[in-house]
Amino acid sequence: MIAIGNSPGKGRGIFARRMIRAGETIEEAPVLVFPGSQLEWIDKTIFGDYYFHWGYDEEDGALLLGLCSLCNHSYSPNARFYRKFDAGTIQFTALRDIEFGEEITVNYNEEPDDWKPMWFEVLG
Repeated sequence: MIAIGNSPGKGRGIFARRMIRAGETIEEAPVLVFPGSQLEWIDKTIFGDYYFHWGYDEEDGALLLGLCSLCNHSYSPNARFYRKFDAGTIQFTALRDIEFGEEITVNYNEEPDDWKPMWFEVLG
């Protein structure tokens, strides 16, 4: 359903390998949870740009072990993610129909319409 590809100006990204319908689950993948006491060290590595805040208090971190860990950010995303703490997974769902070959993007702020600034320059 999805594959890694080149996203101009962004490096790697995730692309639809077939039409994905609005509301369809794109991927639900497990996470590797690490305690908040390790965030200071994780932030000093490349993983600092890839982990999700985790837990109902968001004090821990989680590294997604699926392809959607490479979804790029957009303030006009075509997908969103849901952190499923009890299941230890993150689910990615299409917000609208996604065409074959289209890049799958999410808003890193979690809510699709949240315009809080990112820690990097947002392209496009």
